Amino acid sequence: MNIRSQKIVIALTVVTVFMSGCTTLDAYTREEKTSSATKGALIGAAAGVVAGLISGDDAVERRQHALIGAGIGALAGGAIGNYQDKQEAELRAELEGTGVSVVRNGDNITLNMPDSVTFATDSSDLSPAFFSVLNSVGKVLAEYEQTVVEVAGHTDSTGSDSYNQSLSERRATAVSSYLRGQGVIEQRLITLGMGEARPVADNSSAEGRQANRRVEITMVPVTKG
Repeated sequence: MNIRSQKIVIALTVVTVFMSGCTTLDAYTREEKTSSATKGALIGAAAGVVAGLISGDDAVERRQHALIGAGIGALAGGAIGNYQDKQEAELRAELEGTGVSVVRNGDNITLNMPDSVTFATDSSDLSPAFFSVLNSVGKVLAEYEQTVVEVAGHTDSTGSDSYNQSLSERRATAVSSYLRGQGVIEQRLITLGMGEARPVADNSSAEGRQANRRVEITMVPVTKG
């Protein structure tokens, strides 16, 4: 079985397991449930396993090599999972009740930041309520510096492809710029917009469009590869 086939098998397994049994704690009611938004986020995360990171493995590897050259040590063996376990736990503690979901895929951690807590509709200006969320994220990222950080903006399908692409890029850039202000060095950051190309829900419904309007931050451990 080649590598791509292995990734597809893993992705299908992730979808099956999570969709059948994964629950989450509602940020507002504190009730345990499996929501449609959570299902959508998990579907998107599994799709990421198939395709790899949005920026691609090569882009991440270039950042990893640059960071190692700059003196940031590489993780290896069991230390990788342990490092990400600790970072994941801190992120969950910091982001509890904010509406931001934390999804773990192997050794990668993805934060799904929905439109409702990030930007006003059709805007790339950070919502004031989002500052405290990004402050918490920046705090953890600054502590766990042995990661490459991919910031990806996503939109729904309303509007033209070109407009949505531009909006997603501006939103991702706004988040990256804020994180740099919180001490995350530029060499760690990969910033890109995906427009409407990677939906996690059906754009034919208002709920689906809201789920698709998001920023995802993915942390990949620095390894020698």
